[in-house]
Amino acid sequence: MSLTQQKLIHIKIEAFGAIERQLPVDLNLQCESEIQVTEVLNQLLFIYPNIQHMLERCACAIGEDIISRQNVLNQDSTLVLLSPVAGG
Repeated sequence: MSLTQQKLIHIKIEAFGAIERQLPVDLNLQCESEIQVTEVLNQLLFIYPNIQHMLERCACAIGEDIISRQNVLNQDSTLVLLSPVAGG
């Protein structure tokens, strides 16, 4: 593969809480093979600008693990967006 041909990875987005109602159920993005979570979120904001205030407060997870927005995704992944919950 030449330098100009970059491998793409598929990122499935799963959302829970308030942001879930603002995004399609079967949301998938194709991204560069090494991409920070922040950059994936920026792509979501470009497509769905109305989610900005909700997305800023979401936690991000891969599987059961909460991850930083600076984490780099380098393989097909499911990125989970978790809206904050209130209550007791």
